[in-house]
Amino acid sequence: MKISKKNLNNILIFFLLSHIAIWTLVPYLSNDNLPLDVIEAIAWSNGWPLGWEKHPPLSSWFPGFFFHIFGNQDWSYYFLSQLFVTASFIIVWKFSLDFFQNKIHSLISILLLEGIFFYNFTTPEFNVNVCQLPFWALAVYYCWEGIKKNNYISWLLFGVFAALGILSKYLFVYLLIAIDVLFIYLIYKKKFKLKALVSLSTFFLILIPHLIWLTENDYITLTYALSRTGAEESNYIDHLYYPFIFLVKQIGILIPFFFLLLFAITKFKIKLKLKDKKLIFLLIINIVPIILIFLTSVIMGAKIRTMWMTPFYLFSGVLLVYIFQKQISFKKLKYFFSAFLILFIFSPVAYFYISVTQTDKRTDYPGVEIAQKVQKQWDKNFANTIDSVIGDEWHAGNLAYHLQSKPKWYSHRAAFVEKSVDDFIETIGKNGLVIVNGECSFGVSFTIEGNKFCMSGSQ
Repeated sequence: MKISKKNLNNILIFFLLSHIAIWTLVPYLSNDNLPLDVIEAIAWSNGWPLGWEKHPPLSSWFPGFFFHIFGNQDWSYYFLSQLFVTASFIIVWKFSLDFFQNKIHSLISILLLEGIFFYNFTTPEFNVNVCQLPFWALAVYYCWEGIKKNNYISWLLFGVFAALGILSKYLFVYLLIAIDVLFIYLIYKKKFKLKALVSLSTFFLILIPHLIWLTENDYITLTYALSRTGAEESNYIDHLYYPFIFLVKQIGILIPFFFLLLFAITKFKIKLKLKDKKLIFLLIINIVPIILIFLTSVIMGAKIRTMWMTPFYLFSGVLLVYIFQKQISFKKLKYFFSAFLILFIFSPVAYFYISVTQTDKRTDYPGVEIAQKVQKQWDKNFANTIDSVIGDEWHAGNLAYHLQSKPKWYSHRAAFVEKSVDDFIETIGKNGLVIVNGECSFGVSFTIEGNKFCMSGSQ
């Protein structure tokens, strides 16, 4: 099966545009409400914070920026997520061109990623895991460019994207530790270049504001991250049980990936040339982060949540195709493309079916209806607009998202810990506020869908 370079580019473009269109439209048509993480991110974007209770800031900034442009148009946030995913694919494609003489190998390495559900089924929910993807890809790309060219611009950009990765999610550090392992290897081989150290300048320059915020807020995001692992409550069995579960899940996740690979190669014959610097680079950036997170589970008895692994497999297609490129049969490619097409169609169909048939999910929350009822009650009692909504990220965040006045969201802690309700109304909420599921003894109170609402405005 011969494909011209022009057709290869057309296939890639068609694939990327199809991916964006399908994974924007399918969740938009099948979900009644945005997922939890998206609503949380939009809520926390109020004031462009340098961090929030659960995560560093970037995963809230991007949805917050879209909210200022598109408001409560659900499709735009599914679209945002796909922009991040396909941008990552493009970066991996660009990276792979330096590893393969034949572009068909680069195309296969990208299409293989559709066999991993992190890059399709779970992508409608923009969150910290999706936010990492382009920065993970760019950090790897510019690290390779720095090693290859040893120029200042590549190393400075590596520092920029490494910092942005950390500002997306702290788990990004596993990639950076893997790159440190690579640097140690290069030092051992006497091939390390001191220019690489300039990356530290842009890295820390970008991180400093967040690090200051982190110290001023008692390292709250680190505390949350550790609590999610369950390590503080682990017992001896957890040091074996959780790593075992982690390995089983990773094998399960990669089954469709290897299923696709089977249709591209004639036989699994591995001959690794450990003096090949390209192979060494691919092995370290792909394998070492997984080994490190596995060791974290073993040493700490920590539960590794499946979605944390989202960016870890971005370059797995490049690695496997690089290893097996001589065994790839061009005669079998029509079967590979057929298998790819089956998975490409099956995943959104499965998503749509689950979304429509299961009616107890977060995405079935009647956010629009509740906002309409709240607005109706408000219009009966007050003449001004709702400018502030106070409560948890889900119920109050949903209300703030769906109301046409685009009110600012505040948590109970942010609103009332340092000031009384009266003080808050006087300083921030005097133009109209709604408290969701909180104590209040003023204004108009009522209940909708089991949620208590209390509102205060001007007549």
